[in-house]
Amino acid sequence: MSSSPAIFLDRDGTMIEDVGYLDRLERLMLFPYTIDAIRLLNRGGFKVVVVTSQAGVAHGSVTEEFLEEAHDVMTEQVAEAGGRIDAFYYCPHHPHATLEKYRTECECRKPKPGMILNAARDLSLDLARSFTVGDRWRDIEMGLAAGTKGVLVETGYGKTEALRRPAHVPAVPVVANLIDATSLILGSAKG
Repeated sequence: MSSSPAIFLDRDGTMIEDVGYLDRLERLMLFPYTIDAIRLLNRGGFKVVVVTSQAGVAHGSVTEEFLEEAHDVMTEQVAEAGGRIDAFYYCPHHPHATLEKYRTECECRKPKPGMILNAARDLSLDLARSFTVGDRWRDIEMGLAAGTKGVLVETGYGKTEALRRPAHVPAVPVVANLIDATSLILGSAKG
């Protein structure tokens, strides 16, 4: 079986409005271009995988059950419009978690690449042909550590983050939003 390229998307601030800890479904707001971007990426031959750190679980603000419910809603919204999210991977851990069962130094908390490496194994993904898109440098670091290319978006925390790239993080393209990242990615895939 040949491996597919993927787009690893950060969730909060990249695909949806960053509202702090998303704890109610009525606060789940996809950016207006998110579904179009996902459909274009699907058509371009990319698997779409959401990778999100969810410290709210570790601190007891959100349950894993609610998180899965929110992800089901996102999957349905995208599917109803003809798009496909192939998988969600999330990290519920935090080294200073309020809830002891989530208190750990794990390999899946950004900027560590565990979520992407697990997705690559589970879904047979070609990381060298894949991209990670996010609004924080830790998203980009995670993707680069896993062997993907990175694109920083200026939504969410991205505008502020773009002004202060850490010295140890290589320069990557910085674009306005997910639809611009999609155009960049699809353009580079053709070239």
